[in-house]
Amino acid sequence: MWMFRYFEEELDIPIYREPIQCTLHGKRFFIGHGDGLGPGDRGYKFIKKVFSNRLCQWLFARLHPNFGVGLAQFWSGRSRKGNEKSPDEFTTPEREWLYQYANRKLETEHYDFFIFGHRHIPLDLVLKNGTSRYINLGEWMTHNSYAVFDGENLKLEYFEK
Repeated sequence: MWMFRYFEEELDIPIYREPIQCTLHGKRFFIGHGDGLGPGDRGYKFIKKVFSNRLCQWLFARLHPNFGVGLAQFWSGRSRKGNEKSPDEFTTPEREWLYQYANRKLETEHYDFFIFGHRHIPLDLVLKNGTSRYINLGEWMTHNSYAVFDGENLKLEYFEK
């Protein structure tokens, strides 16, 4: 969110701020970060609106980095502590907001794969239609996880040291 256009202009890497839909080798994909999708997480959805507001971004840029970074760390830590369980724990599919979101999307349109990363934990769950899957990529620092699509199937992989 705070990169603005740096990746696009300096590295020629597109940033998608909303989920994208595409078809590869006949398979339908719904791909997004995953933040703010699905039911619940109202606190995060509110703070995301504040953080994406141009005026708030301009005001934050006026803060000294020592104060600004500390403030950002405070809000990040507060968000994690506010959850009943650690945000990096998996309980059941029915408690996963992105799992619920994907199942609701399937009511109106078919996708083979829903790929997100917001949860920071690797997940590969079959959705209620029995064929589509919700894949959460996890993250590179702790789980060393990533996904590979071979043209037919998508598989979570783990980099071995």
